[in-house]
Amino acid sequence: MAAVTGSTVIDCVPNLGCKVLVVEAPATADDGDTIAIDLADYGATTFLGILGQTHSTTNSIIITEAPTTAVSGTTLTITIGGSTDDKKRVFIIFAK
Repeated sequence: MAAVTGSTVIDCVPNLGCKVLVVEAPATADDGDTIAIDLADYGATTFLGILGQTHSTTNSIIITEAPTTAVSGTTLTITIGGSTDDKKRVFIIFAK
């Protein structure tokens, strides 16, 4: 397990009454790696839920996968689920 660096976070829908963040992990992400995000950086304090996908081939078909999460204060840590290594992942995070 390693911390994934180079992840991109986009605050894509800022005015719904909740925050929707899109996190894109690079194609070097492996099963069991972690991504830490400070929700306060995006104006949120409470984690509500997550959807995870992995690309089965480069920028192609996506497969739903189940990441696990942990929250400490306002820091959300995502542990990548699934069973594939070296695949791009995209996570949609709901927070308020």
